[in-house]
Amino acid sequence: MSKKVINQNTNYNSELLDSIGSKFIFDENPINRLKNTTSNLNEGSIDKSNNKEKELNELKTQINSIEDCNLKKNSGRIVLGDGNINSSIMLIGETPGAEEDKTGLTFMGEIGVLLKKMLIAINIKKENIYSTYAVNFRPPVDRKPTSSEIKRYSQFLQKHISIIKPKIIILMGSTAMESLTGLNNKISIERGKWKEVIIQNTTYNIIITFNPSYLLRVPENKKHSWDDLKKIKQKIIELKLNV
Repeated sequence: MSKKVINQNTNYNSELLDSIGSKFIFDENPINRLKNTTSNLNEGSIDKSNNKEKELNELKTQINSIEDCNLKKNSGRIVLGDGNINSSIMLIGETPGAEEDKTGLTFMGEIGVLLKKMLIAINIKKENIYSTYAVNFRPPVDRKPTSSEIKRYSQFLQKHISIIKPKIIILMGSTAMESLTGLNNKISIERGKWKEVIIQNTTYNIIITFNPSYLLRVPENKKHSWDDLKKIKQKIIELKLNV
């Protein structure tokens, strides 16, 4: 695992910080090659999406088949993920809460409102990225998962990432950090640093930052999240990603 320093000098609107409170055709007629190429690309995108949906359904079945798990026993439903499955950005939170457990969707309620504001601050809509959790079931009384529980679900998270194949992974919170990197240091030590992880021979860019639920409790740290968001925006520009 290695660290990479990026240019952090890009300026952003500081006011936004406050808002975070090959088919061959034989014919005698001329061929419109541009049209044919576009059609083929669209077909490829549809096939890609269909394959991902199939793999995600299979993954959901695998996670739901877990036995002897207190997290699963005490939750209402699995929360796999939502958003654009073909997005270049994958956002991984810690665990579902009460509202997510009821709806089966990620980042609901106040947490979701804050997350959307954070993403909009760097011109990203939540629905344009893919969101999930390190652990897919709500823990009893919203406790932090144990290291053994995090490790158990990390194998599914890695499969999840391999299906989505993002260019950037945003880890929000210590559970997400520990699940993917094995680190159990304080978020304040590890946040804002670009790292690389290798999953099934593929290297992924990751960055660790605070979870929105934490920022609601400790709003004075929003300024640090803003620094992280600027780094994410700069990486998007460097990689020429369309989000």
